[in-house]
Amino acid sequence: MTKKNVNRVVIIGTGAVGCSYAYSLLHQGTAGEIVLIDVNNEKAEGEAMDLNHGIPFAPHPVKVWSGDYDDCKDADLVVITAGLAQKPGETRLDLLAKNTEIFQQIVKQVMDKKFNGIFLVATNPVDILTHVTWKESGLPKEKVIGSGTVLDSARLRYMLGEYFDVDTRNIHAAVIGEHGDTELPVWSHASVGMENIHKRIEDKAELEEKALEDIFENVRDAAYHIIKRKGATNYGIGMSLLRITQAILHNEHSVLTVSAHLDGEYGEKGIYIGVPAIINRGGIREIVEIDLNETEQEQFNHSATVLKETMAAAITT
Repeated sequence: MTKKNVNRVVIIGTGAVGCSYAYSLLHQGTAGEIVLIDVNNEKAEGEAMDLNHGIPFAPHPVKVWSGDYDDCKDADLVVITAGLAQKPGETRLDLLAKNTEIFQQIVKQVMDKKFNGIFLVATNPVDILTHVTWKESGLPKEKVIGSGTVLDSARLRYMLGEYFDVDTRNIHAAVIGEHGDTELPVWSHASVGMENIHKRIEDKAELEEKALEDIFENVRDAAYHIIKRKGATNYGIGMSLLRITQAILHNEHSVLTVSAHLDGEYGEKGIYIGVPAIINRGGIREIVEIDLNETEQEQFNHSATVLKETMAAAITT
């Protein structure tokens, strides 16, 4: 279909994540065109039909259809949610070998259509598969983004909001590093409203420091708990992808903890990893290099090392 003067988002993969994201886009009226692509074309058709029946209640006009890779040529954003899902007891890094081959095929087909927009990657292990997408696409690193630790940061904000009984939107905290077992909370920059989190708990610091440790463990392991209960995570990541998409298509210059390519920032080079970055219509405008304390820097370096070692063992960088 020929593109009009609207934003087109192509979603590759109509599993639980892709469809939760598509529904979020429709509900918020973020894109004028939503294209669904799946190896199972009949499923993509069914999902598009179902979404279309909600258009009368959408805040803005939108076209939704099941398409093919030809639709990527004029896309502003191609979002990859395809790939094998994480199973109970399986880490995100366990998925690497299985999903790398799938991604190489997907990215080649997209680029064969002369795509020149922005890639947004959600499939796990997201940091390494974002790197694969960048290498296979040949696009500038600024135009290839992973969902990174946006969801982890949202989980942290939610749980801190519950603990302090404060609106989660007034909790300012971030998780950085690998979207996985080596990620870390940046407690040194966390705040409740305008108050530093350590200042807020200083009256009973020992008790509440332990509570913060428990909260982060629940954040880090949240996917395992959810997968054990319902088989997959989809709503949180769907909303996270929506938030990144809004920052891109609305040219917001928002700071989000996406998976970005480092070129010396935080003392690391040559990897994609979750860090704060300014996101706008061009993709990643700038990586925000915050001052980490000694413990946080060590944890971040460890996370980066794990990613580099895993990637080196599995793919050619």
